[in-house]
Amino acid sequence: MSTTRPWPNSLSLAFLEDLYADFLRDPGSVPDDWRRFFQTSGDGHGGDGARLGPSFRPATIFDPRHGDGRREITELHRPSAEVAILQDRVDQLVRAYRVRGHMIARLDPLGRPRPEQPELDPAHYGITAADMDRTVSSRTIAGARVRVLRDILQRLRNTYCRSIGAQFMHIDDINVRHWLQERMEGTENRVRLSRKEQFRILSRLTDAVVFEEFIQKKYVGAKSFSLEGSESLIPLLDLAIEHAGEHDIDEVVIGMAHRGRLNVLANIMDKSPQEIFCEFEDATLAIRDGAGDVKYHLGYSSDWDTAVGRRIHLSLCFNPSHLEYINPVAMGRMRAKQDRVGDTERLRGMVLLIHGDASFAGEGIIQETLNLSELPAYTVGGTIHVIVNNQIGFTTPPEHGRSTLYASAVGKMLQIPIFHVNGENPEAVAQVIRLAMDFRQEFKRDVVIDMYGYRRHGHNEGDEPSFTQPLLYKAIAKRKSVREGYLEHLLKLGGVTQEHADEVAARTRERLDKALALARCGECGMQREPPPGIWSGHIGGPERLVQDVDTGVDAERLKALLLAQTTAPEGFHVHPKLKRAMDMRRDMVEGGRPLDWSAAEALAFASLAAEGIRIRLTGQDSARGAFSQRHAVLHDYETGQTYVPLQHVAPDQASVEIHDSPLSEVGVLGFEYGYSLECPDGLVAWEAQFGDFCNAAQVIIDQFITSAEDKWKRLSGLVLLLPHGFEGQGPEHSSARLERFLLLAADHNIQVTQPTTPAQYFHLLRRQMLRPLRKPLVVLTPKSLLRHPKVVSTFDDLATGTFQRVIPDTLERKRHARRILLCSGKIYYDLAAKREELGRDDVAIVRVEQLYPLQEESLQAALATYADGTHVYWVQEEPENMGAWRYMRARFAEKLVGRLPLRGVYRAESASPATGSAAVHKLEQAQLIQKAFGDGGG
Repeated sequence: MSTTRPWPNSLSLAFLEDLYADFLRDPGSVPDDWRRFFQTSGDGHGGDGARLGPSFRPATIFDPRHGDGRREITELHRPSAEVAILQDRVDQLVRAYRVRGHMIARLDPLGRPRPEQPELDPAHYGITAADMDRTVSSRTIAGARVRVLRDILQRLRNTYCRSIGAQFMHIDDINVRHWLQERMEGTENRVRLSRKEQFRILSRLTDAVVFEEFIQKKYVGAKSFSLEGSESLIPLLDLAIEHAGEHDIDEVVIGMAHRGRLNVLANIMDKSPQEIFCEFEDATLAIRDGAGDVKYHLGYSSDWDTAVGRRIHLSLCFNPSHLEYINPVAMGRMRAKQDRVGDTERLRGMVLLIHGDASFAGEGIIQETLNLSELPAYTVGGTIHVIVNNQIGFTTPPEHGRSTLYASAVGKMLQIPIFHVNGENPEAVAQVIRLAMDFRQEFKRDVVIDMYGYRRHGHNEGDEPSFTQPLLYKAIAKRKSVREGYLEHLLKLGGVTQEHADEVAARTRERLDKALALARCGECGMQREPPPGIWSGHIGGPERLVQDVDTGVDAERLKALLLAQTTAPEGFHVHPKLKRAMDMRRDMVEGGRPLDWSAAEALAFASLAAEGIRIRLTGQDSARGAFSQRHAVLHDYETGQTYVPLQHVAPDQASVEIHDSPLSEVGVLGFEYGYSLECPDGLVAWEAQFGDFCNAAQVIIDQFITSAEDKWKRLSGLVLLLPHGFEGQGPEHSSARLERFLLLAADHNIQVTQPTTPAQYFHLLRRQMLRPLRKPLVVLTPKSLLRHPKVVSTFDDLATGTFQRVIPDTLERKRHARRILLCSGKIYYDLAAKREELGRDDVAIVRVEQLYPLQEESLQAALATYADGTHVYWVQEEPENMGAWRYMRARFAEKLVGRLPLRGVYRAESASPATGSAAVHKLEQAQLIQKAFGDGGG
């Protein structure tokens, strides 16, 4: 009589099925105990179709030749408990190496000790030295299904604990994990390079090292933010671009901060060393009035011909000192490039971002950028992130700069691998970049490479690092360059001679010497300008260089465009409340009601799209509109499917994209700014949920949007839509901080507007695209005015004219006005209502719709009929120290256009934009309006 016992819990059905399948193919491929078990269970054969089936229970095994297919397993047929227990322990150890192996990998070139990992010690699982020569299952490791335990451990150590550490077990998708396991364990995480490939790496290291040494000798103490200690970045980038060619990639956009930038410009971007030395010599007269930027912030573009014969266009983005803020900008540029050529699969372009270790761990923009990576409106098909890990941030060591073991820890928020690699092992770097590129190609996801090196000098070359890290820099001083170490390795292998290597270095020095001689003899000239390409026909500079254009659209055409947005496909269930909104739009077409703000916007978008101008609008809740005013994306009330009427207004129209963004300001605005750099012929707009929140994106506004034309000669037509107005909603829901934009406005760098009618908004958006001028456009848009009965326009208002920078009063008796109220935005309607209430025909109200550039001729024309000496009061809702008052006062002093006394009416100066009390707001507003009509100003 047979005796049955439960299987050990660690033995799964899947394991038994796999092992039995191996036995059927090749009985000799499974361990002896299991082979005897299967032979006995299956009468020594197994037979066709024999398998472990779904009816399997702990005490039975399926065999179709025996009755009901079940046979009891007797004690004699079992593998020993010892074998099963050992296998379980081995499986735990294998997993531990995959999860924890990176913890003991030799990543640090300086050889500092790493924390002990008991989980990687076989003894931790009760595995003894005697077990090391036993044969166990290795079915989860690529290759043979069984191996000697000693060999398994050696393979795991080679794969995960040498110069490469891999973090990938946090990835939930088992297929992705298995892909990575097979690629790493199958090769023991080592790439086999030909002698030609090894020499290429040596040559690129030579270029990098010699360039840095040359700069240090010729420009002693000059800031260059040297790459010394991390020169393996150059062969890494070289291999990445070559591999991109094998993946049929046409464009690579690179973003990086200043560390190593000059080296990348010279040795990857192919910028002439002569140009770089001219910038060190500061000999060019091209810089005017302080414009331009320091040499280690400059961008560049070039073409790269790969070994497989593919030409790849490289773009290195201009970058300020704000380090990681270039990341979303680079992604936006690539997304626009992909959209331009219809690359919806995101196959033909790649973003490569180079980070510092301290900034990758410390800057919040990293999280925002990573979060964008797989969102439909922002994905670019996967970004390669390379952390140049200097193991220090300025003077701050890692233990004071982050709360995580690795600088790359934030990368684990995504389902992506993180590879750590010792930068002094160039062949390990080669393996990692190849693995990363193949992973990106296979899964269209980001990859993080954390390349450990060090910083040979201080934060800059004039800094003394040993003040704060004496021990670290004693160790660094003893290090030879990575090029020397790799050359020693190749000399041992043979095929490369010292003489050949010296010859390569000598040629590089000779080339740099010639370039320096030319730079110092005055042959610097102007920096090479990239060909205009898609920017042909667009200009920057002062607004006065371009003529105003007619932005009107035939009224009947507008009616047809609006009517097209009032229908949905057959079978599409529009929300009942939105049906009424559609009916209102039809009523507008039929003349039953005037056009409101959202209708005018929809017509601006529709008319531009019908004329072949693409539209892209993103922002928090922008598809519906933060104030439920837009509803550009309809959702089926029963199925949830979406429909965008603006995408169906005309045959052969341009694309219209309106997306809800993640809860991000700086990341999304950076992305849209980058998009605008590659889309001069499209209306690219970012909308803040409330204008107040644009201050969370201030770095992008300050360092890119308002200064890029001056610093880098880079144009952008990006539109910022910022809801603005004081309505008693508190300090964070009132002000788009108009004063900040006016403070930043200089030398015709931006446009700052506050339109007060739907028609004005319509003409403004169309003007932005129909003029050749490309400037960032800041629009303070309304909130309560979206449904104000007075904030309306007619089709005729949209059909004729253009945007008015200043709207004069229409009073018949304005020659007799005793007071002129000058204002901008929402407060106009409060003033007009009060004037009507008081019957004050002696008060004129003039609206300034474009605050910058403020054309005095437009203001003079609006004020021409008023008598000299008539008092003008600038009236604003904002406190005295905010809004446009101080800007107007600085511009005109005490007399407007030289003849009209100017004073101000405003809230008292305040540290906070607005009160948090609705009741206090109403009282303040009433007093403000009363003051505007009283005897005195502020």
